[in-house]
Amino acid sequence: MNLSSPAAVHEPFSAIWHDTRDADDHASCLQRWNQRYDQLTAGVFSGTFEEFWFGNVQIFRERTNQSVHEAGQAWAGSRTFGVPIEVDGPGWYCGETLDFNSVITLRGGDELDFRTPRLHDVLAVTTSAQALNDYALQVEHRDIEAELGDRRTVPGTAAQADALRAFLRTVMASLRATPDMLRHAPMRKGLEQAVYGALLAAIGGEPEHRSPSGNARQLVVERARDYMRHHIDEPITVADLCAELRVSRRTLQYSFQDVLNLNPVSFLRALRLNGVRRALKRAEPGGETVADIAARWGFWHLSHFASDYKAMFGELPSETLRHVDSARR
Repeated sequence: MNLSSPAAVHEPFSAIWHDTRDADDHASCLQRWNQRYDQLTAGVFSGTFEEFWFGNVQIFRERTNQSVHEAGQAWAGSRTFGVPIEVDGPGWYCGETLDFNSVITLRGGDELDFRTPRLHDVLAVTTSAQALNDYALQVEHRDIEAELGDRRTVPGTAAQADALRAFLRTVMASLRATPDMLRHAPMRKGLEQAVYGALLAAIGGEPEHRSPSGNARQLVVERARDYMRHHIDEPITVADLCAELRVSRRTLQYSFQDVLNLNPVSFLRALRLNGVRRALKRAEPGGETVADIAARWGFWHLSHFASDYKAMFGELPSETLRHVDSARR
């Protein structure tokens, strides 16, 4: 299935699903990669492949039932990360032995050399290396490309691999259930930034940081709130604030916690939930759905959104919409 044009680099988003019965066909599923798969174990090949592409992010899952040798290259200017969901043995990647908690990485232009185990189910993200590095510099003041260099595995822990695995599974499940959400630019932006945050957490390492003084923290919060007031109808993200204020995520965290006793993620989520509520109260009968409005405000996981909305306002978003419709009759 192909939900939109496969020319994802020129399109707002792309979503595809394939069942495969041949290693060559499976290798050709991955858009913009130049790769070849050679089947190494005997038996009928069976694979599944799904991919979502939005903004600078290509996220995909592939499952194969025969050991294959993967060779080739990712698209130019990219950086790839992969973590297994299920394997029945070790894999061999560019001279390194992989286990269940190995997170692999690959620069665009570098040669892929990977022998998979017989059963191999993996989640991966390929993104613009520049976009990821810009985000890391902006939000965490880290040069990720300098940290990774030509490494082929990420120097993280098993817990970090588990966290990345769980996050990517959640993203894929959400997009599989409601791929139309990708039509909304704020949702694509928010999800792209969430992916980058998860990748940085998986890479590990801590940016250098000096805690700001009390006066400096107050100024950070005042400037942040001023920016929010001037963008009241927009789904602002932590990355937006870091870019506008030229501070790291950690400085923002310390400042909000000290001044408001609330972290910036929770504060921004509350603003976005209020934005959704106002939009629901203005919604015309037969117009935008709850899912449309939530996506427009950057919420990409609908069940989490509904839970947060009910916790904030004491009712589900669908109930708000019903109350508005009833009041107009």
